[in-house]
Amino acid sequence: MENTETVDKIKTRVVGIDIRVEKTTFAVVDIRGEIVAQDHFPTGDYADVNEFVTALSERVVALVEENGGYEKVRSIGVSAPSANFITGCIENAANLPWKGVIPLAAMLRDQLGLAVAVANDAHITALSEKAYGSAHGMKDFVVVSISHGGLGSCFFSNGQPHLGVYGFAGELGHTCVVVNGRECGCGHRGCLETYCSKTGLVRTAQELMAESKEPSLLSKLDDMSIEAITKCCEQGDKIAIEAFRRTGEALGLGLANYASVLDPEAIILTGDMTAAGKWLLKPMRASFDEHVFHNIRSKTRILVSILKEGERDVLGASALAWDVKEYSLFK
Repeated sequence: MENTETVDKIKTRVVGIDIRVEKTTFAVVDIRGEIVAQDHFPTGDYADVNEFVTALSERVVALVEENGGYEKVRSIGVSAPSANFITGCIENAANLPWKGVIPLAAMLRDQLGLAVAVANDAHITALSEKAYGSAHGMKDFVVVSISHGGLGSCFFSNGQPHLGVYGFAGELGHTCVVVNGRECGCGHRGCLETYCSKTGLVRTAQELMAESKEPSLLSKLDDMSIEAITKCCEQGDKIAIEAFRRTGEALGLGLANYASVLDPEAIILTGDMTAAGKWLLKPMRASFDEHVFHNIRSKTRILVSILKEGERDVLGASALAWDVKEYSLFK
């Protein structure tokens, strides 16, 4: 009988980390994709990235030790805005408190002693959808994330994410839909995300109120959240409905251009904006059908993610962690 003490043991857990502007979430995830334990802290508490990495590392170690021990953890996966999988760096993130190029993978590897892979949030979301969500079993699909300040995307071709030569493929949010349009944080004008993010929706609503004499429930809102604007639509507010119609129209145009180039099996929508439901999705679908290449008009599926917002990106980051080559300072 084989002596199992001489056989290498498989590590059955990874850590997924999701860095966002508001908070950083980290979780221990097992080999079946189950979240064993999870915690978070405010990202903005650390203006210095070195202090952030130290605090994150300490919290990760504590969570791991409280839930099975460090020896079970194989690797770390990280989701972050403007992160580059090829370089392992966060590169010139517009909304994070740390500027310039930050070698996050190397910094975390030095502190945690394990293999670390870093990718941008759109790439991570696509990995999560393929492993656990609506894209399970698909080889050619697009994931588009529409949230508070931006619009990101990643697409899979023949079962693999297409990242481009320098790791910046899929920047759908920074394709131009209006020549000389709204100024974007990237420095250009007319970018899709200036019209289709939550920030873009609010700006459209404000412009409509300024142009119209029509009374609107929107004028009474202290905070024009997606939920609040949606409730105004449900109460028949014409300006709120028109704001979503214009947003959906621009989004449908952008998605139609994307689909006409890629011919994907499906486009999967994620992010806070999808909570608007029919007010956004109906005009988006109409615009998509109007502008997409006619041979794929009725073939490309448009889906809304079935994964929970609070879990999707830590699960995607954990999927990334399983793909990185194993490394440990503790062997």
